[in-house]
Amino acid sequence: MQTARRVLIVAYDNVQILDIACPSGALDIANRFGARPPYRIDLGTVGRRPARSSAGIALAAGQQLEAVTGELDTLMVVGGAGYEEAAADPRLVAQVHRLAERSRRVASVCTGAYVLAAAGLLDHRRATTHWGYGERLAARHPTVAVDVAPLYVRDGNVYTSAGVTSALDLTLALIEDDHGPTLARAVARELVSYLHRPADQAQISMFLAAPPPGDRLVRDLSGHINAHLADDLSPRALAARAGVSTRHLTRLFSAHLGTTPARAVRAARTEAAAHLVRSSELPLAAIARRCGFGSAQTLRQAFLDHYGMGGDRIRRMPDMPRPRTPGGAETPVP
Repeated sequence: MQTARRVLIVAYDNVQILDIACPSGALDIANRFGARPPYRIDLGTVGRRPARSSAGIALAAGQQLEAVTGELDTLMVVGGAGYEEAAADPRLVAQVHRLAERSRRVASVCTGAYVLAAAGLLDHRRATTHWGYGERLAARHPTVAVDVAPLYVRDGNVYTSAGVTSALDLTLALIEDDHGPTLARAVARELVSYLHRPADQAQISMFLAAPPPGDRLVRDLSGHINAHLADDLSPRALAARAGVSTRHLTRLFSAHLGTTPARAVRAARTEAAAHLVRSSELPLAAIARRCGFGSAQTLRQAFLDHYGMGGDRIRRMPDMPRPRTPGGAETPVP
């Protein structure tokens, strides 16, 4: 029987429960889908005390950090509202430092990066955290190269990720490193994840880059566009869905998103297609269909309009390209 990969998730009071559920759930599914060697997942706290999440749900710890011995495959420190107290707790920080020396790799989710930084594990490394907490992390730890743009960052054997659901993207990347892309994609499908977002995808999408639309109709339509890229998203169809005229819809998008419905749809489709080009082996025609383009040629033109380059170059680039213009090109959408 193959030796299990020991994964220890470190928690504390006022932890974000999703930061624990995303990685542990994905690793559990990987085990059920045949990960060999399998992952052995434990939750650890100082003194093996239950960790009360910020949602009020208490999580029983299976491991007392001070008593953990032997080698670990992955040490993961999660984030949450209690990150300040956790990073200031000398017992927790000392155990994280000690256990990191026993681990093949170390990771953090969201503000768990503050604990890694307090333990000296991010010194002279590039790291990320939730976009709203990066400036404070950089000011507190000037030897850490904080970059809040990507979803997750790998620097050597240390991984840091952005807020909450990016823990899933990070964990899928770890599964792919360990077992290959086929298993990682199978886990993503089981989790009904639209796609495994690459590390260099921006934390903030085009609909979140500005303050959230104050108009509920625009906000609901923005979510509908991102979730239904292959559907009919013409201005007429969107207006009908919202129960307004196309002229009024255009006024609302201009006021709250600074663009037209056609440009917003085309930009969302183009950016989703670019992420699929970089994170999958799907042919361009299949990506075009999935993202709502009529043909591969139409998608190629969208890439040229939006990024100034074609799909082959996007696939070869080390980082995600940046759009030439925020709203993309004004092109009719089917």
